[in-house]
Amino acid sequence: MIEQLKRMAVLAVVVEQGSMKGAARVLGTTASAVSQQVRQLERDMGVTLLVRTTRKLRLTAAGQRFHEGCAAMLAAARYAGEQLAQLRDAPVGELRVSSPVGFARHLGPALAPLLAANPGLSLHLQVDDALIDLVEQRIDLAIRFGRLPDSTWVAHRLGEMRMMLCAAPAYLAARGVPVTPADLLSHDWLRTAGGSLGATLELHGPGGAVERLRVQARVTSNNQLSLQQMCEAGLGVAVMGDLDVEEALKAGRLVPLLPHWHPPPLGMYALTPRPDVQPAKVRFAIEALRRAMAPSGPKMLA
Repeated sequence: MIEQLKRMAVLAVVVEQGSMKGAARVLGTTASAVSQQVRQLERDMGVTLLVRTTRKLRLTAAGQRFHEGCAAMLAAARYAGEQLAQLRDAPVGELRVSSPVGFARHLGPALAPLLAANPGLSLHLQVDDALIDLVEQRIDLAIRFGRLPDSTWVAHRLGEMRMMLCAAPAYLAARGVPVTPADLLSHDWLRTAGGSLGATLELHGPGGAVERLRVQARVTSNNQLSLQQMCEAGLGVAVMGDLDVEEALKAGRLVPLLPHWHPPPLGMYALTPRPDVQPAKVRFAIEALRRAMAPSGPKMLA
């Protein structure tokens, strides 16, 4: 069947070019090879398709009808190739992005210039803190932070987010402001769910000092935004990304703690299915995110 489809395409090119030699030039072969393909197609079909004279070729009645299907097949193949080339070379179609809840609001400013410059590009944003099935959801690009799970997807580093200790003013008024890392052990903690309420908190301080504290979480959640809201409500201390809490800090809903001590920053990555054949919409989106993360770009990651 595959060989027959190839011969049908050869016939369509022969008619399109008006000669065996013309078809040979287009196909990058010899006129003799083209003629052999046409003859074999006629043997396969059991009917004469072309009448050959010394000056020109003419389709028989059967060849005329058969050629219509061959030409349509060739046109469909060319159209498919053009569409694929467009996807490869220009950002068009639907870009499906997966993002954690807390970071999703920053994707608008980051991707707005790309969408404005490319009217043929649309965006579908899948917001979820859970590790969804990226293949099932047909995700083109997934934003992830921190340690990445083992995966066949490829990680493109975009930047990093500084982490800080935060609490609400009302909570600190009731429980006191920690002055040293050790003071944190007596406070209530809010943490992302990780299977255990206890976790080791690593803090980096002046002169390269490192403190590791075993803290017990009173509240856990699989949603970073919910943790921030509970932190603002005065339920305890939480480790937050500076990007997430920038507005809350400015508004006074949260207060940074131990300004000279910080948890390690979280790397920010764009995960894509394959490293070698990314469509243009994905390549352009990664570059747009990198520009947004750059120090000279919009203030997203300090």
